[in-house]
Amino acid sequence: MAKKRILSGMQPSGLLHLGNYYGALKNWIELQEQFECFYFIADWHSLTTLYEDPSQIKRFSFEVAVDWLAAGLDPEKSTLFVQSRIPEHAELHLILSMVVPVPWLERNPTYKEKQVEVKSVDMSSYGFLGYPVLQTSDIVLYDADYVPVGIDQAPHLEISREIVRRFNGFYKKKVFKEPQAKISEIPKLNGVDGRKMSKSYNNAIYLSDTEKQITKKVKSMLTDPARGLRTDPGDPDVCNLFPFHKLYSPLEMQKEIDRDCRTAAIGCGDCKLKLVDTMLEGLRPHMERRQEIIAKPREVEEILEEGTRKAQAVAKSTMDRAKQAMKF
Repeated sequence: MAKKRILSGMQPSGLLHLGNYYGALKNWIELQEQFECFYFIADWHSLTTLYEDPSQIKRFSFEVAVDWLAAGLDPEKSTLFVQSRIPEHAELHLILSMVVPVPWLERNPTYKEKQVEVKSVDMSSYGFLGYPVLQTSDIVLYDADYVPVGIDQAPHLEISREIVRRFNGFYKKKVFKEPQAKISEIPKLNGVDGRKMSKSYNNAIYLSDTEKQITKKVKSMLTDPARGLRTDPGDPDVCNLFPFHKLYSPLEMQKEIDRDCRTAAIGCGDCKLKLVDTMLEGLRPHMERRQEIIAKPREVEEILEEGTRKAQAVAKSTMDRAKQAMKF
């Protein structure tokens, strides 16, 4: 039997951080063992926030590809490509935008949330309003069966399913598949200041950080705010540090830290030093692979070129099918 197909992408709006890894990339690596996976660098999507100065998108796209390969995405198992190199994404986006009612887009909660959250750039653009339409084009071009998302992101996929139903209904053919959510468990991981880890908050630990940078960031991490004195007992359940111990420290060390924190037998400074050691041990293989890969930029480019050729063949076939259904 043919494998079911997965489609997902990441914006190259900056360097990838641990939130990106545990929120998506780690799951992608596991999925490629049992699905046919298409993963793309969503550089056109990055223009929603970087439209005033898109000069860094090319560099960030390369850095994203390097981190993907260093983390374990295998071009022999997954098709890796760049969105803007396949014009069918823009062409289908244009066609679908003609059939999508504006109120569908205006009720998208992300549209309103981002306008409140992002203060550094005007998010009231037509492009950002139509972001779900381009996202739908990305998905349906590849006949994706599933889109990997966290449980809180599943509703965002529903607008893509509505657009597919509307298009198929107009032209009386099942041109596009209705994509299904592939729910994954995403650990809650905040930045060094306790807020959501984000490039825009300048609070992230990046996959490209050096050991010195990681050490400095861990030492500056916000911990249990109620623990004002060294002798005050702490609560690992509210501490920003402990979720990282759950990811990088051995189980016995986690139990020891949990116990010692609650009894004030260990201070936050000592807890941070333990995390520095275990985190660096866990990240070192990625850091070493990253250095090997980034030293061979031509090989990275060849992987993206080959992936783009493969992806475009699929995208073109889908576009031909859509135009035939439209008699256009």
